[in-house]
Amino acid sequence: MTLEWEGAEQDRLAAIEAAEHRQRLIARTRGIPLVIANEFSEIRVSHVETRNGSRLLIESPKSGQWVALDPLELEALTWQTTQTFSEMIASPFEPMFPETH
Repeated sequence: MTLEWEGAEQDRLAAIEAAEHRQRLIARTRGIPLVIANEFSEIRVSHVETRNGSRLLIESPKSGQWVALDPLELEALTWQTTQTFSEMIASPFEPMFPETH
């Protein structure tokens, strides 16, 4: 018996698309990835080149989560306060602002 839910097929296709996108980014890695870790987390950061310019690919090997940020998105991190990051950590694996469709 296979467990199914409404939207399962869309989730499956989105996961396949995301995995393919990540593999394309990894194929465009420049240099050696940097690994930063402590007792709570391990993160791998890679410089990747895309058609739209440089990105930092930030991956969490433990959770499988990843994001590719462009220079403006990275700069936006510098605009945040410690409280912003604390709020993000308080609700892991959830966006601060859920997407509306």
